[in-house]
Amino acid sequence: MFNLKPINKEEVRGEVEGLMVQGEEVMYAFQTIRDQLVFTNKRIISIDVQGLTGKRKSFSTMPYSKVQYFSIQTPGFIELFPDCELFLMFSSGYTAKFEFKGQVDIGKIGRMISEFIL
Repeated sequence: MFNLKPINKEEVRGEVEGLMVQGEEVMYAFQTIRDQLVFTNKRIISIDVQGLTGKRKSFSTMPYSKVQYFSIQTPGFIELFPDCELFLMFSSGYTAKFEFKGQVDIGKIGRMISEFIL
């Protein structure tokens, strides 16, 4: 997912509430034009909005327990369009790359992931 911008985590709670297990909380939420990315205290949930009306949605879940390693890239100094990236490698061989736009504290996200996988 590219061009992710932060949104209020309350905006996605209704979208993912049915997937969440006991004790799971939304920590951060991001959105592209249509798609959403949700970080909980147990996993990352990707919501892919499909079709013209956007009524059809595909939910993918990526548990922190399956993350082998991750890397972050911070924005450069005096970039016109600051962006940062998160790259995750899972034990299954699956890789996920997320690009964030605007004022995102990628270090905070990295620390949160570290707490859940180390």
